Amino acid sequence: MAWVLAKQIAEAILSGYNRHYRLFRVTTAGARQRFEDADWEAVQRTARERISYYDKRVGETIAGLRSEFGIQELDERLWQRVKIEYLRLLPEHHQPELAETYYNSVFCHLFHRVYYNNSFIFVWPAMSTEHLESEVPSFRSYYPARDGFGQVFCEILSSFGFRLPFRDRRADVRNLLGAVGARFPRGKDRHQNFQLRVLSQAFYRNKGAYIIGQAVNGADQIPFVIPVLNDEDGGLYVDALLSGLDEISDVFSFSRAYFMVDTEVPAAVVEFLRPLMSHKGKAEIYTAIGLHKFGKAEFYRSFLKHLRYSSDELVVAPGTRGMVMCVFTLASFPYVFKVIKDRFPPPKEMTRETVIEKYQLVKLHDRVGRMPDSWEYSDVAFPRERFSDMLMEHLREEAAGSLLIEGDQVIIRHLYIERRMCPLNLYLESADDEQFRHAIREYGNAIRQLAAANIFPGDFLLKNFGVTRQGRVVFYDYDEICYLTECNFREIPEAPFPEMEMSDEPWYTAAPEDVFPEEFESFLLTDPRIRKCFLEHHRDLLDPAWWRRRQDNIRAGRLEDVFAYSLERRFPRTRPAPEAAAGSPDKSALAASV
Repeated sequence: MAWVLAKQIAEAILSGYNRHYRLFRVTTAGARQRFEDADWEAVQRTARERISYYDKRVGETIAGLRSEFGIQELDERLWQRVKIEYLRLLPEHHQPELAETYYNSVFCHLFHRVYYNNSFIFVWPAMSTEHLESEVPSFRSYYPARDGFGQVFCEILSSFGFRLPFRDRRADVRNLLGAVGARFPRGKDRHQNFQLRVLSQAFYRNKGAYIIGQAVNGADQIPFVIPVLNDEDGGLYVDALLSGLDEISDVFSFSRAYFMVDTEVPAAVVEFLRPLMSHKGKAEIYTAIGLHKFGKAEFYRSFLKHLRYSSDELVVAPGTRGMVMCVFTLASFPYVFKVIKDRFPPPKEMTRETVIEKYQLVKLHDRVGRMPDSWEYSDVAFPRERFSDMLMEHLREEAAGSLLIEGDQVIIRHLYIERRMCPLNLYLESADDEQFRHAIREYGNAIRQLAAANIFPGDFLLKNFGVTRQGRVVFYDYDEICYLTECNFREIPEAPFPEMEMSDEPWYTAAPEDVFPEEFESFLLTDPRIRKCFLEHHRDLLDPAWWRRRQDNIRAGRLEDVFAYSLERRFPRTRPAPEAAAGSPDKSALAASV
């Protein structure tokens, strides 16, 4: 009888997962229609909605289990049998790794963390996905040596079944051929074993459809991406050819929104992508294609494994300590752990709940390559021996409410995990002249592109920005962000008396939503080198009128283009004028970023 009950519970959980992934795929499969219809509002709305699907389905499954089986307290023998029965349902499943994670989520919502071990949940995966394939192959192969590059590119563009025509396919193919010739010089054995492998499904995000592939020549593998855009006049066009690790990694950056790619077997897609981005683990790639819950599970497994094979201590992260978060890291592991403090000193006026809401806003928003994504965890166990004394003291002083010591473990009740970056203020201290100028230009570009996405950072201090491995500047302190349209950008009024300009106190009043961009220079640009470089490239950011024009565009439904690749990579006929590319207020704006 117990085995029958265990089987019924297992089937109910898997049924909940199957319903989740079915709805997930329906929304994802609609990405092509929304792209071809240029329905950018629906693109952004469904991207936000899809993120919440998982938690909703888990909640429904839990409610069903409690209603149908009266589950309250844990029956250890029963749930050990449930796990066995669940495993028996997975050998023919096309997403066993995701189904295991779903099981974990249901169990962990039902029972206490003392049972979060491999006897009851899948701490380690039980099903291999290495050779999983769907009925339709995950990628297609093309042979330029046999058919010619021109014919191959025509076949690739035709293979995705776009309803809209390409407005000038010959020009697109010419541009692709020119880019191949410029970036991949012919060698005497250039075509010896040459083929192009292209994933069968396009990747959709915002206003772009991305064709992902790899060029294979013997042992050499070169990743490439072909972005396809909609001209909104009934035609498509190829915008660029991207290649190499850095350019592909930027398209898949942790600071960008999740892709929509319809796949029956996500493991096959990830298996294709992993060799193209060798520095990204499975967790990041699954997350990039919208499967962020499995990304969380896979990340935690990689962290547990890293702890086992390392011995360095968790320490307070380098840089200026924040007023809202305790941040710590492991030198041998490229991530930081962020815990909300118990109290926030003045002038911070917010609650813990407000901080959580800000992080959720970032999760659901288009991050335009300028705000890193976070994995959010509850009740995370760390070995006590790995905490440095200084870190332990810091957490006890600032975040004791999130801390629980149980034997040889430290339990952190709630934390965020992000990619580690070098704080911009520290980066500038050791940067050479070229790196310095590039970083300041990037700093201003980050502010511009956040504004294009209707985000106002609130606190522009350099310590709140980080520099990625590729030299890209991103914003990572979210406790004061708000929508740009919520701000009131004002000029500083003229002082009634000249001597008032020398006073420590302002002569004008300000409401909470008031922002005076002219103040940025005196508060942010105190270093002469920074001021000179910033004003050379971004002086208009000190003008309230620039910000108000951004607001006018957003309120009219016209958001500026933000590309996931360098403007120099865009083919000449589609490249905007330099002033427009830099974010000029006169730029013809569109309704979503690319």
